[in-house]
Amino acid sequence: MLDAWVPSIVLCVLFAINTPIAFAIAIAALSFFLLDGAIPLNIFVQKMVTVTDSYPLLAVPFFVLAGAIMNAAGITRKLLGLADALAGHMTGALAQMCTILATLLGGLTASSSADAAMLAKTLGPEMTRSGYSPAFAAVITSCSAIITALIPPSIGLIIYSYLSDTSVGRLFVAGVVPGLLISASLMVTTWFIAKKRGYEPLRREFAGVGAVGTAFREALWALSIPVFIIVGIRYGIFTPTEAGAITVIYALLVAFFAYRTLRPRDLPAILKETSLDTASVMLMICAASAFGFYLAWERLPPKLAEWLVGLTRDPTSLLLLLNVMLIVLGTAVEGTSALIILTPIMIPVIQKVGIDPVHFGIVLVTNLTIAGVTPPVGQMMFISSQVLKVPMSRYAVEVLPFLAAMMLILLLLTLFPQLSVWLPNLVYGR
Repeated sequence: MLDAWVPSIVLCVLFAINTPIAFAIAIAALSFFLLDGAIPLNIFVQKMVTVTDSYPLLAVPFFVLAGAIMNAAGITRKLLGLADALAGHMTGALAQMCTILATLLGGLTASSSADAAMLAKTLGPEMTRSGYSPAFAAVITSCSAIITALIPPSIGLIIYSYLSDTSVGRLFVAGVVPGLLISASLMVTTWFIAKKRGYEPLRREFAGVGAVGTAFREALWALSIPVFIIVGIRYGIFTPTEAGAITVIYALLVAFFAYRTLRPRDLPAILKETSLDTASVMLMICAASAFGFYLAWERLPPKLAEWLVGLTRDPTSLLLLLNVMLIVLGTAVEGTSALIILTPIMIPVIQKVGIDPVHFGIVLVTNLTIAGVTPPVGQMMFISSQVLKVPMSRYAVEVLPFLAAMMLILLLLTLFPQLSVWLPNLVYGR
């Protein structure tokens, strides 16, 4: 019986010594094949490779490419103008603009890490020049990037959809309300902190309906992309995978002809960035496929499901218990890798007690993305802190009120499933 847990122990040890995530998962999976002896070693390679023959996973590189095109084309500046018109009069205006900009970008970049880097480089230095503490600037830029994990199209939701066999269209629509709730919680928290510290507005009064309307028109092409994706999937015009490819074409047309900010010589750098980002995600998925074979062979997910259901059969109590486990795990394991490892394990658990997989997907992705700003391994924390030269000790103190606000939203999403499922039920029917 102890042998069945050796690969899991190996995985934890490799995480503890900071082995790169994909290699840690792959080595742990390989240890199972080496120790078992009865299973041919070439099955390990087959499991690593065959998972790439997946039509749904084609959506990942397409949406990553669309986001890279938007970033390179400077679409951010159009959206920043709209954020300025909406929030320039608020207390802590630059930080409020950061959250609004992240909400608008959520439908474009599909990557929280990309958003964290962009926000830290764009608004971080401006905040520090205006008297904001560098630690506060790092925290608000990294926390705002969490919204991207929920506003469609989200790479995390695509991966969860593939691993759990859940409708990606429903997941996309389900992420809208939680994403807006996270945005609102960050803005309220920012207001209290900015009021206490004297972070001033950029202007005394609201810019006016006319200024907002002008900024909205300039940003309209970019803002139409998430609507275009959701409407196309909802009415069967294209599949989620085809939506990724069509979004790339749409993004190119917008960048080349609507905004005229992209040049053909920019494309090689965009393709390189996309290839690197996609490769890192796919390598983790390949390694997780081999690790998933080990989990299935040893029947660990059903055993875990039976143990958890033995503790409680109440769906709400079970979700609260799972959230506590995920929060603890998220402090030690990077969010995307945890999502890839845990989804196949958790699905049998939620099925036993009748939890809606769409609701659970939103709770799971929200929980693990919040881990991205939680010391000591938060990926968005590392990105923003590195850009703004902020020590982890200062970041860890500054992030606490924002973590509390987002944990409150996570609790509400857990206790009230309708916050996640009412919109997909409205759009798709029950």
